[in-house]
Amino acid sequence: MGYEEHRHLSPQHLNCAVLIISDSRDAKTDESGVLLINGLKGADHVVSSFEFLKNDAEAIGLKLSELLHTDGVQVIIMSGGTGASRRDVTVETVTPMLQKVLPGFGELFRMFSYQEIDTGAILSRALAGAAQGRVIICLPGSVKAVELALNKIILPEIGHLVREASR
Repeated sequence: MGYEEHRHLSPQHLNCAVLIISDSRDAKTDESGVLLINGLKGADHVVSSFEFLKNDAEAIGLKLSELLHTDGVQVIIMSGGTGASRRDVTVETVTPMLQKVLPGFGELFRMFSYQEIDTGAILSRALAGAAQGRVIICLPGSVKAVELALNKIILPEIGHLVREASR
């Protein structure tokens, strides 16, 4: 079976969780989470969970573990905590929980980012992988980064990713 056949057989309506990882953003100041929710819902996906977490490894790990054990959740998207500062712990927290890392996601994201922001793209540690049959995506917190990932990678490929991760 080829790529197009796989995509054709992929689920079209997914159940997603969105986590915003930030020490400064909240429901009043967040734009990235709103963009993710609107983009996912606009593509006929369901957002069953939306929360804000601090840049705290224990809190992130506990929430991710909870979502990995929540029936029906197929996709977990995190925005924030992927930079190079000492406070950014999302990647270090999520990576050991992944059963499969999808390096192409980060590589493609950085390639698209390079086209928009030049060499600043090296600061991105965008990450995707699979655990317990679910897709986990870690994005930078900026609105432009979320918009780029959502439109150029996530929405076009998320059903296929879920199909493969759940097999």
